[in-house]
Amino acid sequence: MALELVIHGGEVYDGLGHVPVHADVGLGGGRVLAVGDLSKVEGVRRIDARGAAVCPGFVDVHTHADFTLVRPDHASLLEPMLRQGVTTVVGGNCGVALAPLGQGETRAGQMAFYDFFLGAAPDGVLQWESFGGMLDTLERQGTLLNVGVLAPHSILRMIAMGDRNEPARGADLATLERLLTDCLEQGALGMSMGLQYFPGMYSDPDELLPLARAVRRFGGVVTAHLRSYLSTTLPQAIDEVLELGRLAEVPVQLSHLFWVPVTPAALAPAMHAATRALSRLHRHVPLTRLPIDAGAKPLLERVARHQADGYPVGVDAMPTAAGFTHLIALFPPWLISGDRDAVLARLADPAIRKRIRADIEHGSLAWPHRTGASWSMNLLKVLGWGGAWVMAVISEKNRHLCGRSFVDLAKERGQHPFDVMCDLLVEENGRVLVYETGTEPDDPFVELALKATLCHPSVSIVTDAILMGYGRPSHLFHDGFPRFLGGYARDRGLLPLREAIRKCTSLPASQLQLKDRGTLTRGSHADVVIFDPGTIASRSTVEDPAQPPVGIRHVLVNGHVVVSPEGFHPEPLAGQVLRG
Repeated sequence: MALELVIHGGEVYDGLGHVPVHADVGLGGGRVLAVGDLSKVEGVRRIDARGAAVCPGFVDVHTHADFTLVRPDHASLLEPMLRQGVTTVVGGNCGVALAPLGQGETRAGQMAFYDFFLGAAPDGVLQWESFGGMLDTLERQGTLLNVGVLAPHSILRMIAMGDRNEPARGADLATLERLLTDCLEQGALGMSMGLQYFPGMYSDPDELLPLARAVRRFGGVVTAHLRSYLSTTLPQAIDEVLELGRLAEVPVQLSHLFWVPVTPAALAPAMHAATRALSRLHRHVPLTRLPIDAGAKPLLERVARHQADGYPVGVDAMPTAAGFTHLIALFPPWLISGDRDAVLARLADPAIRKRIRADIEHGSLAWPHRTGASWSMNLLKVLGWGGAWVMAVISEKNRHLCGRSFVDLAKERGQHPFDVMCDLLVEENGRVLVYETGTEPDDPFVELALKATLCHPSVSIVTDAILMGYGRPSHLFHDGFPRFLGGYARDRGLLPLREAIRKCTSLPASQLQLKDRGTLTRGSHADVVIFDPGTIASRSTVEDPAQPPVGIRHVLVNGHVVVSPEGFHPEPLAGQVLRG
């Protein structure tokens, strides 16, 4: 195969954590053909990489970009991912993907569920029935970057048994396993679970084990948004997935690991006030020596012990202090049954509002968080009413609310924060994304709690990107990887650059078993990032996230230059659909 392009004179990082070498990289036919001295090769295009790092494209294994990739305008919407160096994404996470589709009433309920995610009625977008049909559609349409998709446990569960709040058994379980097998035969990379969300939260180990064993038969991976991220029950949530992997003999992935400290109710107001005070102090006197990441260390030791016993376990995490999700996910799961109109009618009903608020304020956080007023996404109880901030809305009239705290909005309106939340959900037809935080979004003090996790050798870096074409996305959609490389590796010196690159490239690719991705060695796919290690950094903020990073010179997808100093070049769509 002939060389088509030579990247000349850079410091080449192979993505495997080895010391970089000063070399040229030769590309042809969408592959890396040579790494070495190619100065005498004539008649090929060249990119001058002198003074730059040359590394594999970043692999983001926890995104919801599949919701965007099915849109005809996906290239313009996903431009920020390419500008920060992401060349491969995995979608279908947290138990949700856009296929397969059910029939009749089941399909109607599924479409209502999607309606909350997509920001528009989904019928005109979803032009397939099967999981394989969705992947075929992506291939015909073309994709800006490489994409693989996981089979979505929650969606399969909806098709098999609607919104029933009980574990699958008997015929229901047989249907679930058949649906999953179809997805795996048609190219799913494995199965994702959203054990903290409706309806995945209704599952139990006896439901999940035969499904995990089906994934093993296809050589796939089981990923898990855990049943809890609360400090009181996160160990049990991790053990649930580790045990599932052990019994099924299947690789497992713990998705976007973080932990939310739970304080006894009587002490919670004082603890919230103390945390906010320390956050303010940190801005003037850095409190970097405070071991507030200590809670993560025993959790990571749990994973390490499992790995030492020979069981494949991966972990990923986001380099930001605030999580983000749909506002309605913070409400009791029973609220979400039925179609969107039924949910909005409940939110508008004063009597039902009273019940919802009572469940939030008095609900139990006891393991295993499956039914009634026991659900671990009750973060408003844990963090207080100040724990949610508006991230994105669909209407123009409410766009000015993005980045605001519901507590501040409540003071301005003379309402309780809960009623502001309900009113906004009704006004926005349920499509409200929020930050979850004990202080404020992207708080550098709270981010100190992530240091042990983000620097751990088994933890890959992800963005959890949610982009629906409306509102204001998380800053991670624009800056997750440059933020990690520039902030953690260079500025804070918490890990060598070669190790930071490994955690963004070969590590996530190996966790999701993506062949020939995430490395820059002969024969690997020609996904490449060229960046300046001295300047790579984020310019994105919560208030103004849509700022591209600095320091990224070129991004190539399968040998095609998509980002260069001259701009963004989406055509031809060079991405590939990755099938299991």
